Amino acid sequence: MSLVVIGTLAYDSIETPYDRRADALGGSALYFSVAAANFGVVRLVGVVGDDFKTPDLEGLANRGIDIRGVEIANGKTFRWSGRYEADWNTRHTLDTQLNVFEHFDPKLTPACRDASFVFLANAEPRVQMKALGQVQNPSFVVADTMNLWIDIRKDDLLELLARVDGVVLNDEEARMLTGEKNLIRAARKVLTFGPRYVILKKGEHGAFLIGEDAHFSLPAYPVDQVVDPTGAGDCFAGGFMGYVASAQSIEPRTLRRAMLYGTVTASFCVQGFSIEDIGKRTRSDVESRFNELLDITSV
Repeated sequence: MSLVVIGTLAYDSIETPYDRRADALGGSALYFSVAAANFGVVRLVGVVGDDFKTPDLEGLANRGIDIRGVEIANGKTFRWSGRYEADWNTRHTLDTQLNVFEHFDPKLTPACRDASFVFLANAEPRVQMKALGQVQNPSFVVADTMNLWIDIRKDDLLELLARVDGVVLNDEEARMLTGEKNLIRAARKVLTFGPRYVILKKGEHGAFLIGEDAHFSLPAYPVDQVVDPTGAGDCFAGGFMGYVASAQSIEPRTLRRAMLYGTVTASFCVQGFSIEDIGKRTRSDVESRFNELLDITSV
């Protein structure tokens, strides 16, 4: 498959009501890559500092991730720390250190420039556009964003949305971007900005896919115990795009199935801190849970 992701690799420090981890692997592109690797080779583009541990990079490569697009710069790796409340929906950011990511200038390898499927993980919209400008002839481009960019870089974000095929948003971001309170109206308004598809993530309440030729919703996979929800949305995107790239199709039926694969990979992510659970999963594990979810959602 021909899939590239551009975004962050990080070290996270996470506190939950039940446990904590310091300097755990994180970052939007890293989570995406680990999830997408269940479907084939994914090419990872990002930057880390010279403090990023060699075994951590080797672990990504051993999972089948092409890390040749990861730049090692002088300085410290992006770091984020946060705390979750018992309801899991309330997250407090305690500290963010951009470090080498502050001056990230994406440089795509020839293989990355030839990719047919592109995921622009959460980053400053101008950085996303610079990366996309290096891809020669993509078939399907999906972007992620966050409320910060909607607040301070909305014009740049709207320019980006006019150039992509799909965008991933949570309910807060969709409402903030459009001014619409109703999520369906919000999604339809986003479609007028340019993308063909909008994926709305609703965490434990599932996800929606909305487009001119697709309208699909499904619940989240019922996980017995949530350990850490960090990266679940990125793993959803990794499962979604990983399946689409492996199928080499963007037909509505393929996208609907991809939504289930995204939900499944997100469910593995929340079962462990960082990539402790999703990082050990195989395609067989994914297919088994996919079939369970298919049974749950079938009439």
